[in-house]
Amino acid sequence: MLDYDGTLAPFTPNRNKALIYPGLQNPLERIMDLDNSTVVIVSGRKISDLMPLLGFRHLPEIWGCHGWERRKPDGSYFVWPAGQKHLEGLTRVNSMLKERNLDKYCEEKPRSLALHWRRVSQSEKIALGDFAKESLKKTAQEYDLELKTFDGGVELRIPGRNKGCAVETMIEEAPAGAFLAYLGDDLTDEDAFRAIKGRGVGILVGEGERDSEADYLIRTPQEFFEFLSNWEISAKGGAISDG
Repeated sequence: MLDYDGTLAPFTPNRNKALIYPGLQNPLERIMDLDNSTVVIVSGRKISDLMPLLGFRHLPEIWGCHGWERRKPDGSYFVWPAGQKHLEGLTRVNSMLKERNLDKYCEEKPRSLALHWRRVSQSEKIALGDFAKESLKKTAQEYDLELKTFDGGVELRIPGRNKGCAVETMIEEAPAGAFLAYLGDDLTDEDAFRAIKGRGVGILVGEGERDSEADYLIRTPQEFFEFLSNWEISAKGGAISDG
Protein backbone atom coordinates (compact mmCIF):
# COMPACT_ATOMS: atom_id res chain seq x y z
CA MET A 1 0.00 0.00 0.00
CA LEU A 2 1.54 3.24 -1.18
CA ASP A 3 0.87 6.94 -0.79
CA TYR A 4 1.37 8.95 -3.98
CA ASP A 5 2.60 12.54 -3.60
CA GLY A 6 5.96 12.65 -1.85
CA THR A 7 6.17 8.86 -1.84
CA LEU A 8 5.76 7.49 -5.36
CA ALA A 9 6.07 10.90 -7.02
CA PRO A 10 8.03 14.06 -6.20
CA PHE A 11 6.29 17.28 -5.30
CA THR A 12 6.06 19.57 -8.33
CA PRO A 13 4.87 23.18 -8.90
CA ASN A 14 2.18 21.76 -11.22
CA ARG A 15 0.34 19.00 -9.34
CA ASN A 16 -1.06 17.66 -12.62
CA LYS A 17 2.46 16.79 -13.78
CA ALA A 18 3.58 14.89 -10.68
CA LEU A 19 4.64 11.61 -12.30
CA ILE A 20 6.07 8.55 -10.58
CA TYR A 21 9.83 8.67 -9.93
CA PRO A 22 11.83 7.25 -12.87
CA GLY A 23 12.85 3.70 -12.08
CA LEU A 24 9.86 2.86 -9.86
CA GLN A 25 7.29 2.26 -12.62
CA ASN A 26 8.72 -1.00 -13.95
CA PRO A 27 9.25 -2.81 -10.63
CA LEU A 28 5.78 -1.76 -9.50
CA GLU A 29 4.25 -3.19 -12.66
CA ARG A 30 6.20 -6.43 -12.27
CA ILE A 31 4.91 -6.76 -8.70
CA MET A 32 1.37 -6.08 -9.92
CA ASP A 33 1.77 -8.92 -12.43
CA LEU A 34 2.61 -11.42 -9.68
CA ASP A 35 -0.17 -13.77 -8.54
CA ASN A 36 0.78 -13.43 -4.87
CA SER A 37 1.19 -9.65 -4.56
CA THR A 38 -1.21 -6.71 -4.65
CA VAL A 39 -0.40 -3.03 -5.13
CA VAL A 40 -2.80 -0.46 -3.67
CA ILE A 41 -2.50 3.32 -4.00
CA VAL A 42 -3.80 5.25 -0.97
CA SER A 43 -3.84 8.99 -1.67
CA GLY A 44 -5.24 12.25 -0.41
CA ARG A 45 -6.00 13.19 -4.01
CA LYS A 46 -9.36 12.43 -5.52
CA ILE A 47 -9.22 9.32 -7.68
CA SER A 48 -10.21 11.03 -10.93
CA ASP A 49 -7.18 13.37 -10.64
CA LEU A 50 -4.80 10.55 -9.79
CA MET A 51 -5.69 8.06 -12.52
CA PRO A 52 -4.14 9.98 -15.47
CA LEU A 53 -0.81 10.26 -13.63
CA LEU A 54 -0.22 6.59 -12.88
CA GLY A 55 0.64 5.36 -16.36
CA PHE A 56 0.34 1.66 -15.50
CA ARG A 57 -0.71 -0.89 -18.11
CA HIS A 58 -3.53 -1.85 -15.74
CA LEU A 59 -4.74 0.32 -12.89
CA PRO A 60 -4.32 -1.11 -9.39
CA GLU A 61 -6.80 -0.61 -6.58
CA ILE A 62 -6.94 3.08 -5.63
CA TRP A 63 -8.20 4.77 -2.48
CA GLY A 64 -8.67 8.52 -2.76
CA CYS A 65 -9.61 11.52 -0.65
CA HIS A 66 -8.01 10.04 2.49
CA GLY A 67 -10.08 6.86 2.49
CA TRP A 68 -13.42 8.32 1.36
CA GLU A 69 -13.19 6.94 -2.20
CA ARG A 70 -12.41 3.44 -3.40
CA ARG A 71 -11.87 2.19 -6.96
CA LYS A 72 -11.19 -1.50 -7.45
CA PRO A 73 -9.13 -2.87 -10.36
CA ASP A 74 -12.34 -3.94 -12.12
CA GLY A 75 -13.40 -0.28 -12.28
CA SER A 76 -16.11 -0.43 -9.62
CA TYR A 77 -16.26 2.77 -7.59
CA PHE A 78 -17.65 3.75 -4.20
CA VAL A 79 -17.65 6.95 -2.17
CA TRP A 80 -18.76 6.90 1.45
CA PRO A 81 -21.82 9.09 2.22
CA ALA A 82 -21.41 12.27 4.26
CA GLY A 83 -23.73 14.38 6.39
CA GLN A 84 -25.54 17.36 4.91
CA LYS A 85 -24.12 19.77 7.48
CA HIS A 86 -20.55 18.77 6.59
CA LEU A 87 -21.21 19.17 2.86
CA GLU A 88 -22.77 22.60 3.44
CA GLY A 89 -19.62 23.66 5.29
CA LEU A 90 -17.42 22.71 2.34
CA THR A 91 -19.74 24.54 -0.06
CA ARG A 92 -19.58 27.66 2.09
CA VAL A 93 -15.79 27.66 2.15
CA ASN A 94 -15.66 27.16 -1.60
CA SER A 95 -17.83 30.25 -2.06
CA MET A 96 -15.64 32.26 0.32
CA LEU A 97 -12.53 31.31 -1.66
CA LYS A 98 -14.12 32.47 -4.91
CA GLU A 99 -15.16 35.76 -3.33
CA ARG A 100 -11.52 36.38 -2.29
CA ASN A 101 -10.11 35.20 -5.63
CA LEU A 102 -8.29 32.38 -3.84
CA ASP A 103 -10.10 29.49 -5.54
CA LYS A 104 -7.19 28.93 -7.96
CA TYR A 105 -5.24 27.53 -5.00
CA CYS A 106 -8.09 25.23 -4.00
CA GLU A 107 -8.36 21.53 -4.79
CA GLU A 108 -11.97 20.38 -4.58
CA LYS A 109 -12.53 16.79 -3.50
CA PRO A 110 -15.65 14.73 -2.80
CA ARG A 111 -15.27 15.09 0.96
CA SER A 112 -12.74 17.89 1.50
CA LEU A 113 -11.12 21.09 0.21
CA ALA A 114 -7.36 21.56 0.13
CA LEU A 115 -5.46 24.84 -0.13
CA HIS A 116 -2.01 24.48 -1.69
CA TRP A 117 0.69 27.09 -1.11
CA ARG A 118 3.87 25.26 -2.01
CA ARG A 119 6.05 27.42 -4.29
CA VAL A 120 3.72 30.44 -4.33
CA SER A 121 4.89 33.98 -3.66
CA GLN A 122 5.32 35.17 -0.09
CA SER A 123 2.37 37.57 -0.38
CA GLU A 124 0.14 34.79 -1.70
CA LYS A 125 1.26 32.47 1.07
CA ILE A 126 0.43 35.14 3.67
CA ALA A 127 -3.04 35.65 2.17
CA LEU A 128 -3.72 31.92 2.17
CA GLY A 129 -2.33 31.52 5.68
CA ASP A 130 -4.51 34.33 7.01
CA PHE A 131 -7.58 32.79 5.38
CA ALA A 132 -6.74 29.40 6.89
CA LYS A 133 -6.22 30.83 10.37
CA GLU A 134 -9.35 32.95 10.38
CA SER A 135 -12.09 31.74 8.03
CA LEU A 136 -11.19 28.05 7.79
CA LYS A 137 -10.76 27.64 11.53
CA LYS A 138 -14.08 29.33 12.24
CA THR A 139 -15.93 27.33 9.59
CA ALA A 140 -14.39 24.07 10.80
CA GLN A 141 -15.75 24.72 14.28
CA GLU A 142 -19.17 25.81 13.03
CA TYR A 143 -19.69 22.81 10.74
CA ASP A 144 -17.80 20.17 12.76
CA LEU A 145 -15.08 19.76 10.12
CA GLU A 146 -11.42 18.82 10.58
CA LEU A 147 -8.65 21.26 9.70
CA LYS A 148 -5.47 19.37 8.87
CA THR A 149 -2.06 20.63 7.75
CA PHE A 150 0.07 18.78 5.21
CA ASP A 151 3.36 19.39 3.44
CA GLY A 152 2.56 22.52 1.45
CA GLY A 153 -0.94 23.43 2.54
CA VAL A 154 -3.98 22.88 4.70
CA GLU A 155 -7.11 20.79 4.19
CA LEU A 156 -10.67 21.12 5.48
CA ARG A 157 -12.01 17.59 5.79
CA ILE A 158 -15.19 15.82 6.77
CA PRO A 159 -14.36 13.70 9.84
CA GLY A 160 -14.90 9.97 10.14
CA ARG A 161 -12.49 8.50 7.61
CA ASN A 162 -8.75 8.65 6.92
CA LYS A 163 -6.02 6.60 5.28
CA GLY A 164 -6.05 4.25 8.24
CA CYS A 165 -9.59 3.19 7.25
CA ALA A 166 -8.28 2.10 3.86
CA VAL A 167 -5.48 0.11 5.51
CA GLU A 168 -7.89 -1.56 7.94
CA THR A 169 -10.11 -2.65 5.04
CA MET A 170 -7.15 -4.08 3.12
CA ILE A 171 -6.02 -5.96 6.25
CA GLU A 172 -9.49 -7.46 6.66
CA GLU A 173 -9.63 -8.52 3.00
CA ALA A 174 -6.07 -9.87 2.79
CA PRO A 175 -5.62 -13.65 2.73
CA ALA A 176 -4.49 -15.35 5.91
CA GLY A 177 -0.75 -15.06 6.48
CA ALA A 178 -0.29 -12.20 4.02
CA PHE A 179 2.58 -9.79 4.66
CA LEU A 180 1.47 -6.16 4.44
CA ALA A 181 3.38 -2.91 4.17
CA TYR A 182 2.33 0.73 3.97
CA LEU A 183 4.67 3.41 2.60
CA GLY A 184 4.02 7.13 3.01
CA ASP A 185 5.73 10.43 3.69
CA ASP A 186 3.21 12.88 5.15
CA LEU A 187 1.48 13.52 8.45
CA THR A 188 -1.73 12.23 6.85
CA ASP A 189 0.00 8.85 6.53
CA GLU A 190 0.36 8.52 10.30
CA ASP A 191 -3.21 7.16 10.52
CA ALA A 192 -2.15 4.39 8.14
CA PHE A 193 1.01 3.67 10.13
CA ARG A 194 -1.07 3.31 13.30
CA ALA A 195 -3.58 1.05 11.55
CA ILE A 196 -0.94 -1.34 10.25
CA LYS A 197 1.13 -1.51 13.44
CA GLY A 198 1.38 -5.06 14.72
CA ARG A 199 -0.22 -6.44 11.54
CA GLY A 200 2.39 -5.37 9.00
CA VAL A 201 5.10 -2.72 8.63
CA GLY A 202 4.86 1.02 8.18
CA ILE A 203 7.64 2.69 6.21
CA LEU A 204 8.26 6.43 6.25
CA VAL A 205 9.58 7.78 2.94
CA GLY A 206 11.68 10.95 2.90
CA GLU A 207 15.08 12.47 3.46
CA GLY A 208 14.37 14.07 6.82
CA GLU A 209 13.65 12.04 9.92
CA ARG A 210 10.72 13.07 12.13
CA ASP A 211 8.63 11.58 14.88
CA SER A 212 6.49 8.90 13.30
CA GLU A 213 4.50 5.75 13.98
CA ALA A 214 6.34 4.10 11.09
CA ASP A 215 8.63 1.14 11.74
CA TYR A 216 11.28 1.90 9.12
CA LEU A 217 12.63 4.75 6.99
CA ILE A 218 13.39 4.93 3.27
CA ARG A 219 15.40 8.05 2.46
CA THR A 220 15.91 8.10 -1.33
CA PRO A 221 14.26 6.88 -4.55
CA GLN A 222 17.21 4.46 -4.90
CA GLU A 223 16.39 2.88 -1.53
CA PHE A 224 12.76 2.72 -2.64
CA PHE A 225 13.84 0.92 -5.81
CA GLU A 226 15.85 -1.56 -3.74
CA PHE A 227 12.83 -2.17 -1.50
CA LEU A 228 10.62 -2.95 -4.51
CA SER A 229 13.29 -5.16 -6.05
CA ASN A 230 13.62 -7.13 -2.84
CA TRP A 231 9.85 -7.45 -2.59
CA GLU A 232 9.74 -8.90 -6.11
CA ILE A 233 12.58 -11.33 -5.36
CA SER A 234 10.94 -12.48 -2.12
CA ALA A 235 7.52 -12.86 -3.76
CA LYS A 236 9.10 -15.12 -6.36
CA GLY A 237 10.59 -17.29 -3.61
CA GLY A 238 14.13 -15.96 -3.75
CA ALA A 239 16.38 -14.93 -0.87
CA ILE A 240 17.26 -11.29 -0.29
CA SER A 241 20.29 -9.86 1.41
CA ASP A 242 20.14 -8.25 4.87
CA GLY A 243 19.63 -4.47 4.97
